[in-house]
Amino acid sequence: MSYLVTGATGFIGKRLVKRILARRGTVVHFVVRDPSAQRLAPLYEYWGVDASRAVPVKGDISLPNLGMKAAERKPLEGKIRHFFHLAAIYDLSADAESQKMVNVEGTRHVVAFANAIKAGCLHHVSSIAAAGLYEGVFREDMFDEADGLDHPYFATKHESEAIVRKESKVPIRIYRPALVVGDSRTGEMDKVDGPYYFFKLIQRLRKLLPPWVPTIGIEGGRINIVPVDFVVDAMDHIAHQKAGDGKCFHLVDPEPMRVGDVLNTFAEAAHAPTMSIRINAALLGFIPRGVKKSLMSLTPVRRIRNAVMKDLGLPDDMLQFVNYPTRFDCRETTAALKGSGIEVPRLADYAWVLWDYWERHLDPDLFIDRTLRGTVGGKVVLITGGSSGIGLAAARKIAAAGATTIICGRDEEKLAEARELVAADGNELITFPVDLAEIEDCDRMVKWLVETHGGVDFLINNAGRSIRRAIESSFERFHDLERTMQLNYFGALRVTMGLMPSMIAKRRGHVVNISSIGVLTNAPRFSAYVASKAALDAWTRCASSEFADMGITFTTINMPLVRTPMIAPTKLYNNVPTLSPEEAADLIGNALVYKPVRIATRLGVAGQVLHALMPKIMQITMNTSFRMFPDSEAAKGPKDGAKPPPMNADQIAFQQLMRGIHF
Repeated sequence: MSYLVTGATGFIGKRLVKRILARRGTVVHFVVRDPSAQRLAPLYEYWGVDASRAVPVKGDISLPNLGMKAAERKPLEGKIRHFFHLAAIYDLSADAESQKMVNVEGTRHVVAFANAIKAGCLHHVSSIAAAGLYEGVFREDMFDEADGLDHPYFATKHESEAIVRKESKVPIRIYRPALVVGDSRTGEMDKVDGPYYFFKLIQRLRKLLPPWVPTIGIEGGRINIVPVDFVVDAMDHIAHQKAGDGKCFHLVDPEPMRVGDVLNTFAEAAHAPTMSIRINAALLGFIPRGVKKSLMSLTPVRRIRNAVMKDLGLPDDMLQFVNYPTRFDCRETTAALKGSGIEVPRLADYAWVLWDYWERHLDPDLFIDRTLRGTVGGKVVLITGGSSGIGLAAARKIAAAGATTIICGRDEEKLAEARELVAADGNELITFPVDLAEIEDCDRMVKWLVETHGGVDFLINNAGRSIRRAIESSFERFHDLERTMQLNYFGALRVTMGLMPSMIAKRRGHVVNISSIGVLTNAPRFSAYVASKAALDAWTRCASSEFADMGITFTTINMPLVRTPMIAPTKLYNNVPTLSPEEAADLIGNALVYKPVRIATRLGVAGQVLHALMPKIMQITMNTSFRMFPDSEAAKGPKDGAKPPPMNADQIAFQQLMRGIHF
């Protein structure tokens, strides 16, 4: 028995052909635009046959006669018992012109071709979308009653089915599958579609919250989902029954689930929090259309909506179908499948298989290079204060990732040592001597960077000065505040603003500012340092808002205490838990790769929240630490041979409790 199939390389078509070829003595001719051996080899391997049983026919459904001449069509005339038409666009987000060309005109060409070769039966794979947004139960014998066909996907599915019904001169059978998901046994799927669009949201909830935390979600209409293996098995079985010509078959779940139940089923499969409280999305229907349209006409509202939809990978019109109003009767299908053992499996029984396959093969994050090399390789990176400590550790990591790595600092001897250290790693480091506390020197470096490298792609403002001294010890040392602000704030800004014009011209660039956990916890004794970093943080928040639409992004790292030469004068820190420079460099690497708005420790965030909610209690807590830990000997002034007193039990316990915070 001979078959002809369009769309044999598609998700459903490939599996249907394999199912047909499992029948003894069958030969399948399949229409393909590119019959090259390279193109067909994977298909033959999947089907387990060669060209003697799966015969390629060069053609294109977008062309009259499928692009074939009469002589090419002749061998098929009167020989094809079953002609399966599956080639179509099954994508809500496709543009209207493409859908009309393939779904409508393509179907018209297929019907004319089926008539010309006198096919035994034309099997047209339509969709439940042909019913549009019909409110109520849509039976298999209904067609003209379809309603709500404004969307091009619904409209073209309905129109293509109309062409089959009206223009076919050979017997027809029409199949309307529901929303087709992956194989219920393997989870295999070839694209993100339907409920898969919500998988990223479920995945993010899982990362944020433990599975036992109740959440609030939406409740919508009933969404009809079927696995691809059911669709293929049902089509193959129904197509080979004697009775059935002229009929339409709904390949649907007779007991569809509501949107909220579907999302909860996948959430359980992903071990993510489920929606304990669900708000009926139909309530949105009570909002007058004019009000919703007015809201969406507001630029901020529209941009926020678009950004959220893009971030979650949701099509623009996805939310229109949450309240899907149509139920589908499937009595003809049920009768045809009776006794075959073919039935729709429960979603709860195979949801975990779909989730597992998506997370391993379809998760969009899998196709993004999240390595440091993939982010900075071949790019220009400037690290200020890169001759030691955090900056040098970051420079070694970034240079190893293939970036053109530039560091700057005041001490030419230390810069040379850093260059030799990176060279010993087998990488290259470019150094530039500069005093960032001098505005003219900043401008000199910026000019060199623009002329030599065309600016930078990544700027890491790491250079800084820290002073641990109580305010009461600083009444006569106002210059401490001035010089700290000059380097930590004005120097960083001068470099950043000098390099931003070139970033604007390229419409890309990322700035990482090394701030401090002290900005979040308001650490005493660090008023000069914290004030300078807080100023930089505030400027960064303003800049982030101004350049959000220009491809320039910013990350603030509220760095906890790191064991660097900057904290060496404070002997108190010798026994305090700190990060190593290498661990701090890892945080910088994450900032470059993921570009978050802020990176902070949980303790730092907790401190910020507590200062906002219970400021008086936090003042008492921080004052306790202030009185518990004295000024360093460096702050008091040198004393010959003096050693700091040993820490008592209270000091040790407090340090462990507040590890990483400056004291």
